[in-house]
Amino acid sequence: MKNEPNFIIRLQEPTTKETAFKELLQLYKERLYWHVRKIVVSHDDADDVLQNTFIKVYKNIDKFKGDSKLYSWLYRIATNESITFLNKKARRLQITNEEHQNNAINNLQADVYFEGDEIQLKLQKAIATLPQKQQLVFNMKYFDNITYKDMSEILETSEGALKASYHIAVKKIETFLTDH
Repeated sequence: MKNEPNFIIRLQEPTTKETAFKELLQLYKERLYWHVRKIVVSHDDADDVLQNTFIKVYKNIDKFKGDSKLYSWLYRIATNESITFLNKKARRLQITNEEHQNNAINNLQADVYFEGDEIQLKLQKAIATLPQKQQLVFNMKYFDNITYKDMSEILETSEGALKASYHIAVKKIETFLTDH
């Protein structure tokens, strides 16, 4: 983002916070929605998580030090909120995260907001078989084209570990697609 330091100052300044936050919403709402949606799968759940994400951002913007890019910080919050949401929902339903993920994928065909074809559905099923970290890395690289450098800021993991996770995820997805 151009002029990010000035934008952050506007977000943190009480007299300009509201206007700057509306700009922030316009800039990132759709990108973060799709990032969250890939993690939680359901449209309604994604809306809830996105709302929680922006509430957390609004409440904590004053604590943002600028050690990372603003969008990396936003993605980190959205990712953490998504994982927390999934864990709580699985606990509430008394099932594992994997079972919850499989249920969500199985319900995807009935989701009026899902516009994918049979191949997209098959890919989503393949992604759902991956461990959570590999899902995150695959989605961020494959769908969002996020660099390993930016991903390492968001997920607070080394670039080497992320590259390895992505490579393993791709192999597992290829195997799943070949076998199914």
